Amino acid sequence: MAAVVPTPPCPQAACLVEAGLQSQILVPTDADYASRQECYWSNSAKLQPACIVRPRSSFEVASAVKALVAANQPFAVRSGGHTNWAGSNNIDGGVTIDLGLLAITEFDAATETAIIGPGARWREVYAELHKRGRVVAGGREGNVGVAGLLLGGGNTFFTARRGFACDNVVAYEVVLADGSIVTATANTHADLFRALKGGSNNFGIVTSFRMAAIPCNKVWGGMTFFPKQIIPAAIDAIVAFTDNLRHDPDSNLVCIFTHMPDFKDVVVATLYAQVAGVEKAPAYDKWLALPEIMNTIKMTSVSEMAFEYNIPTNYHNTWFTLSFRNDARILAKASELHDVLVAELQAFIPDGDFITQCLFQPLPTLFAENSVAAGGNVMGVEQHAHDGILFLAVVMAKTQKQEAFAYPKVKAWVQAVKEFAQGIDGGLLSWTYLNYADKSQDALASYGADNVRKLKEAAAKYDSDQVFQKLCPGGFKISDVKG
Repeated sequence: MAAVVPTPPCPQAACLVEAGLQSQILVPTDADYASRQECYWSNSAKLQPACIVRPRSSFEVASAVKALVAANQPFAVRSGGHTNWAGSNNIDGGVTIDLGLLAITEFDAATETAIIGPGARWREVYAELHKRGRVVAGGREGNVGVAGLLLGGGNTFFTARRGFACDNVVAYEVVLADGSIVTATANTHADLFRALKGGSNNFGIVTSFRMAAIPCNKVWGGMTFFPKQIIPAAIDAIVAFTDNLRHDPDSNLVCIFTHMPDFKDVVVATLYAQVAGVEKAPAYDKWLALPEIMNTIKMTSVSEMAFEYNIPTNYHNTWFTLSFRNDARILAKASELHDVLVAELQAFIPDGDFITQCLFQPLPTLFAENSVAAGGNVMGVEQHAHDGILFLAVVMAKTQKQEAFAYPKVKAWVQAVKEFAQGIDGGLLSWTYLNYADKSQDALASYGADNVRKLKEAAAKYDSDQVFQKLCPGGFKISDVKG
C-alpha cells in the first residue's frame, strides 16, 4: 500500500511535507506563526513568508535545506532575528527557516567552553552560564539572537581583552547547501572556520557554536543620563577613554546622544561595564565628574545587564554605520548633524514618539591586535593605523511612513560625517561593521581585497551551486562584492 503524503498547507511547503517536516510548518492562519513574527524586535524585519519551518535539530535543518534546494524554493534563515532591516532574516512569499527551537546553552567544564544554539537569545545564554560563574564574549543586548551577532563579528564587553565575539568561537557546526553537516575548527575545514568569523550567511546554516567560557561573576555597570549641555565635555571624555583603553581593557563605554520620548529632547546616555568588577575605575573619571540627570550604576552581572538594558521593540528601524579616527572634530560634526535630524523629525512626528541614536564606541587598534592573537578573522580591522570610533546612526519610528521619511535623512547624515572625516588626515577608517550596516552599505567589501578573496573561495568551495547567494537572498552576499 502506497504511503499517504499529507496535503501541504501551501505550495511553498510541499517539499518540506515530503521531507517529513509537516509537524514543524507554520502558515499565516496558525497562532504560532503570528507569535514568531511578532517576536522580531524590529518591525522592519516583519515580512510575510508563505510559511515558517521550525527544525528541532541539525538533522531537520539539513532535511529542510535539501528539500528547499531540490524544489528551487527561495528561503530565509532566522535565528533570533539579530539584524533589523527588511529581508535580512525573513522573506516575503517564501519559506523562513526559523532556528528558534535550537536554543540550548550548555557549559562543558572539561573544556571550559559553552555550546550555544543559534536561536538562543543572549539573555538566556548569560542566565544559564551565570549559574556556573561564567560568561562568553557575546552580545551586550539581551533580546537578540546568537547567530546573527557571531556571524557578523560581534563587539562585546570583552573585545579589549579577547577580540571580537567571533574570535571566541572555537567550533561551528554547519549545515551546508548539499545537506551535509560539518564541524569547522581551526584545524578542520579551517578555511570555512575563518570565513564564518565575520562572513555572515554566505556558506551554510550554523546549528551550533562552541565558545570559550570566561570566569566572571561581578560587573560594575549600568546606564547614566546627562543633560544635552554637557555634549562638548562628553566628546572630550569619549576621546580620552578611547585613547586610554589599552591601559584598562576591562572597562567599557557606549555613549549615545539620543532623543527619547520620555526626555522630549536630546540627552547623553552612557552604558558602563567594568567586567573586572572594579567600582569607579579611573577610566571613568571624566564621566563621573559630569552632572547627571539619573543613573542606574551598581555592582551587577552580565546576566542582569542583558535583562535590564534592551533596545526598544516594535519600532521600525533605520541603521547606518561608519568607522572614523578618534578625533573630537569628527564626533562634534556627527553630533551637530544629529541635532539637525532631531529637529526635522520633531516637525514630522509632532507627538515625539521616536528615538534617535548618535552612538559612539571605542575602536582602538587593540581590538584588532587581540583578533590577530586569537587566530584572525575576515573583518580586516587590523588595516586601521589609528585608534578609532565605531559610529552608529539610528532612527526608530512607529510607522512605515515615518521610517520612509527618516531613512534618506539618516543616510545623508552618515554620508556627511564620512565626507567630513575624509577631509582630516587619516580621518576615515576602512571598516564597515556588518552588524550595524544598512543593506545599502558594502560591509563585506570593506574587509579588504585579501579577505574578500578568502570569502569568495570559501563560498565557491562549500556552496558551489550558490544556494546561499541566490536561493537564500537575505543578508550581505559575497557574490555582490566586486573583485
